[in-house]
Amino acid sequence: MSASDAPAGWLHDHAPAKINLTLLVTGRRADGYHLLDSFVVFAGAHDRLSAIPADRLSLDITGPFGSVLQPDTDNLVLSAARALAAASGGRAGAHFWLEKNLPVASGIGGGSSDAAAALRLLERLWDVAIPDGLAATLGADVPVCLDPAPRRMSGIGEVLTPAPRIPPCGIVLVNPGIALATNAVFAARSAGFSSPAILPEGWPDATTMAADLARWGNDLEAPAIQLCPAIGEVLEVLRSIAGCRLARMSGSGATCFALFDSPMLAEAASSHATRPGWWCWGGPLWSTGLAAGLYAAPGAT
Repeated sequence: MSASDAPAGWLHDHAPAKINLTLLVTGRRADGYHLLDSFVVFAGAHDRLSAIPADRLSLDITGPFGSVLQPDTDNLVLSAARALAAASGGRAGAHFWLEKNLPVASGIGGGSSDAAAALRLLERLWDVAIPDGLAATLGADVPVCLDPAPRRMSGIGEVLTPAPRIPPCGIVLVNPGIALATNAVFAARSAGFSSPAILPEGWPDATTMAADLARWGNDLEAPAIQLCPAIGEVLEVLRSIAGCRLARMSGSGATCFALFDSPMLAEAASSHATRPGWWCWGGPLWSTGLAAGLYAAPGAT
């Protein structure tokens, strides 16, 4: 069934994977939150979220990673809906359907992207505006996920500025099938603080971009490997694939990425990275044009 065949009233959105091409820990606030500098892009890999008017808020979850989540009050989709309902004076409700295609607790912002998609859907479904600052109350990654496009993130994630222009390229994502808690990774970190990256306005090609980004790393990669040695194995595999321009961990892990010259090369490379128990994806970065052709309605095959 296509999106056009869905029952009347369904609205649809996508929740693409957030990738930290760089992630530097630049300081720590008095309240314990770490200050970051990160260059963020979004990949074509995504969850899918649909919503329909209802008398109350509810959620069904399907998809490859659906069984890992529970559709209860702790789910970020429902948390986002409750927060927007409270901010807008209370609404009738909505029923959500989440196709969970992205691994959970994997450093690619899946839950935050789901929450952002819920806010965008309810903005249309309820005809309300998303109040400034609401996304940040749901999690540090939710603001950047609200408008999934390349960004520089700073502060604790709430300060968003324009990113360098991205040249045509492809990306491979690999997760070793191990969930990694962000708090545990920060707790394992013992290094000092980094200075923010100095990046140009853009790059002429993926090779130049990767060489430049190699100067700036992910400050959470080493402690994450300490907690989850399989991350190091993933990086070794990615770096061994012909055409890989740069490979490192995203976010707090355990998902790693590799940059290639084109989406076609990335898609082909993903087959070389496949191992039993690993989740692999290869293709383009996220774009509006990509989003237009990807949606399948609830119940689609």
